[in-house]
Amino acid sequence: MGAERPEGAPPSFHLLAKPTGAVCNLDCTYCFFLSKDALYPGVSSRMSDDTLEAYIRQLIEAHTTPEITIAWQGGEPTLMGLDFFRRAVEIAERYTRPGQLIEHSIQTNGTLLDEEWAAFFAEHKFLVGLSIDGPEPMHDAYRVWKNGRGSFDDVMRAWTLLRDGNVEVNILCTLNAANVSHPLEVYRFFRDELGARYLQFIPILERATQSTLAMANAGWSDKPGRKRLLYTQEGSLVTERSVMPEQYGEFLVAVFDEWIRRDVGTVFVQMFDVTLGSHVGMHSLCIHSPTCGTALAMEHNGDVYSCDHFVEPDYLLGNIHTETLVELVAKPKQRAFGNDKLESLPRYCLECDVRYACHGGCPKDRFRETPDGEPGLNYLCPSYKNFFGHTRPAFSRMAELLRAGRYADEIMAEYAADATPKTSATNERA
Repeated sequence: MGAERPEGAPPSFHLLAKPTGAVCNLDCTYCFFLSKDALYPGVSSRMSDDTLEAYIRQLIEAHTTPEITIAWQGGEPTLMGLDFFRRAVEIAERYTRPGQLIEHSIQTNGTLLDEEWAAFFAEHKFLVGLSIDGPEPMHDAYRVWKNGRGSFDDVMRAWTLLRDGNVEVNILCTLNAANVSHPLEVYRFFRDELGARYLQFIPILERATQSTLAMANAGWSDKPGRKRLLYTQEGSLVTERSVMPEQYGEFLVAVFDEWIRRDVGTVFVQMFDVTLGSHVGMHSLCIHSPTCGTALAMEHNGDVYSCDHFVEPDYLLGNIHTETLVELVAKPKQRAFGNDKLESLPRYCLECDVRYACHGGCPKDRFRETPDGEPGLNYLCPSYKNFFGHTRPAFSRMAELLRAGRYADEIMAEYAADATPKTSATNERA
């Protein structure tokens, strides 16, 4: 890169590119990103070839670390068609420098995939995130087509295509009012019926104010005769689809108590990996890192925002056609955004005994007050206290095993000998 590297530029960062903006072929009721098309009224929400090339070139140039991830999300990115992603791979190969390794990933609802897509993903070693919310009734509660029909059968077809095509797949399961009270049923469905080995559980938390709650409960798509909101991170109320403050932790504890006895080393749950990392001084997920600011989002036209959860006018950093990506990531505004995660922690969190793993959670969820009335407490605080506290003995022991050069899965023998949990928790809700 010819220009001098900006002061404060991180050696690496993660960016979710949205080549179709908020456009999607599904109409998932809880998907607040559907409302983001209001940011770009009257324009095509398709990434141009010029933007595609500028993005990939600048992303590669911005990294001083050997590994670079090109990540696609939406909306639904596969609406761009397979040829778009073939061009993306070709451009990446053209700009990759010696010693660099490009990794490709895509988040999809899977409904447009076929054998050709699966073969392409396998050939170029894409990591595919496939959205499934559990067994059919739970999945179809909110993940529906625009005519209201459930998408479960279509997604199961995609899962089979990807599995049979030897594509690396992560299951992304949102936790919501339809499935959060059934942790073991959801987990066993993925593990036993699908044979899935990589799972992420993401709590649905849609904020609203007293004046917007009714509209938010109606959903985020643009339907005739219904006023639609632009979702922003405002308000201290949540929609009826959202998880309650304690439910996320109860779900995780129930799954953990099953996992620790039989699945360590064979089923990988992102939250468990992240928590184990915290016990050895590693923070791999922005939500539970001390600071953030290196996980950004880019819209179809090259606009870059501070975070995927803050695609809002106040968090627009600029456009890659007028400033380079590394300049945008290094802006003081973005560094302040990331540092504020730590600097805004209330005293209640600073003194908390699970801060080492929690670090206050995501700033988007910090809209409650602490017991002594200080603002900035995470809505999910009861869940974090429950989960991190409940699992601390096990993860501490696993960390000891790793430091001794042994395998973490040895923990299963210790826990399998005890048929009851080592600490109390509400873990039999399924």
